Amino acid sequence: MWYFTDEEKALQEVCRNFAQNELAPFAEKHDHDETFNLNAFKKMGELGLLGITADPEYGGAGLGATAATIVMEEFGKACAGSTLSYLAHAMLCVNNINSNASDEQKKKYLPGLISGELIGCMGMSEPGYGSDAVGMQCKAKKDGNHYIINGNKMWITNAQYADVVYLYTRTGTDKKDLTTFLVDKGTEGFSVSKEIHKMGMRSSPTGELSFENAKVHESQRVGAEGDSVIHMMKNLEIERLTIAGISLGIAQACVDQCLKYANEREQFGKPLGEFQMIQKMVAEMASETEMMRHFLYNICKEWDAGRVSNTAASMVKLQLPKMATKIALDAIQLHGGYGYSREFPLERMMRDNKLNEIGAGTNEVMIMIIAKNLLKETKNKMG
Repeated sequence: MWYFTDEEKALQEVCRNFAQNELAPFAEKHDHDETFNLNAFKKMGELGLLGITADPEYGGAGLGATAATIVMEEFGKACAGSTLSYLAHAMLCVNNINSNASDEQKKKYLPGLISGELIGCMGMSEPGYGSDAVGMQCKAKKDGNHYIINGNKMWITNAQYADVVYLYTRTGTDKKDLTTFLVDKGTEGFSVSKEIHKMGMRSSPTGELSFENAKVHESQRVGAEGDSVIHMMKNLEIERLTIAGISLGIAQACVDQCLKYANEREQFGKPLGEFQMIQKMVAEMASETEMMRHFLYNICKEWDAGRVSNTAASMVKLQLPKMATKIALDAIQLHGGYGYSREFPLERMMRDNKLNEIGAGTNEVMIMIIAKNLLKETKNKMG
């Protein structure tokens, strides 16, 4: 993008090279085996990418949504599953701690999380509360200078590998009485009770967290009791922007693969690219991807400037994953039988991207948020 800073352009080049060398060659194997590319994850720490938005005093890069989304796009082109795990660590855990935790908590956790010594995750969704996250029922009850936590968290990215969980709990009867805790691996009563096998993003470990009378010291509480809803909603905005970056990466990878294939593959004695129907397909796919890119990065720049509304972030999250799924399906169609086979990465990209229409707020929830906000704004203007 023409308005990327020199620092953002350098970051883009570093991430592009890393993705091609450390992610792409292993993407198919990790998808097939449902394994986590831990080696690449540790190297992300060596490059300083795991704390992309964290304060420099803790080892972070101190950058914003635009920079974080650049990482997502470049990594997403190569291996969306590994990128999702990166997002869960860097955006859902590290960014949350950096934004909301005390100085003592930041000093305790951020250096290890940013270096890659520790792996983080976030516990928000539950077996009965996905889209209705504020209705969660995992409870934390005060007991002297400790809290006793009971409940389960479902669909947690990085669950099996996490050393620390940024955990949302209920501490009161009001729906908004939510409180956050930092829970360490090995805490008595805390376990990963189930490994979840998925249609896509198979190289990103996903599991269920269980808390059975887990005892957590009050010093592990993030902020005051009952003030976590506003933190949750703010972090959801940057999560929605950055997960859309993965969809952009997938769409661009599909376009690149189609252009290569259209030049190499011959049918009826000439390259596919000489057929008008194929030209139409690649032209539309490339145009749609470029539209995605401009929409996403414009909103990221506005977010970094403090001017983005919940509506705009939700629009990005609604449209980009939907468009990327369409582009991936078109790419499969262009490749015919090869596209449907596992000889090419397109079927994996389509499977991976479908998660982006569900995670961080489903398409239906995004529609509800956008419509509700727009109608409210119009009503207020009308008086």
